[in-house]
Amino acid sequence: MLPILYQDDHVVVIHKPSGLLVHRSELDRHETRFAVQLLRDQLGRHVHPAHRLDRGTSGVLVFALDKDSARHLGGQFERQEVNKTYLAIVRGHPAEHGRINHALTRRRDDAEWVGSHRADDAQDAITDFRRLATCELPHAVDRYPTSRYALLELSPQTGRRHQIRRHLKHIAHPVIGDAIFGKGRHNRLFQALFGCQRMLLACARMQLVHPVTGLPLDLLAPLDGDFARVVEALGWRAAIPTTLATHRAGTT
Repeated sequence: MLPILYQDDHVVVIHKPSGLLVHRSELDRHETRFAVQLLRDQLGRHVHPAHRLDRGTSGVLVFALDKDSARHLGGQFERQEVNKTYLAIVRGHPAEHGRINHALTRRRDDAEWVGSHRADDAQDAITDFRRLATCELPHAVDRYPTSRYALLELSPQTGRRHQIRRHLKHIAHPVIGDAIFGKGRHNRLFQALFGCQRMLLACARMQLVHPVTGLPLDLLAPLDGDFARVVEALGWRAAIPTTLATHRAGTT
């Protein structure tokens, strides 16, 4: 059963687990489990995803339960009217806060990273970030005798594909567990130390407008599973903002 964060007659919001595709992909034809299919079977009715999350990203995923609501919600995402807050564990110690303003090429789909691709002109892309906590582990990685990591809160101001992951790679602080844009040696260290098999990126909070009532929806997906265990092991639990640490769903 998919964890439901919010549900009414027009909208349903789930906490998507890491590793689950939102819908069928050309690159994953062998997969038989998708969030759309699982939620449809769970509710016994059609559902319409209002946006997407990468397969490895967990957290808030919004669906509409009718076509009119789907159009309304989709428009909010397209017009960049939705406030999104992510948490990520990254390599290194970034600045305490900053803005990544780096244009990204628009890609047709995920096939760009594993084979031939067609890229369009670069699009503006902006991600704001705030450093919540840091650590230094006594484990040699690359040429350094120790390894540094940080917990970040991120707010993408635009909605480009893989934006956060690509932006963090651009500033040399990739997400731990990211097999495409990250660093394998650091990913393997977290697997060995913490048994973590996932990408440490989560959509922790989303704020949008209800498509029918017009009231604000404030949706929260607290960290769980491997992500929560890593945060606990690194002593970062108190660094999670209180606005992201407790379950909240519904109107503000």
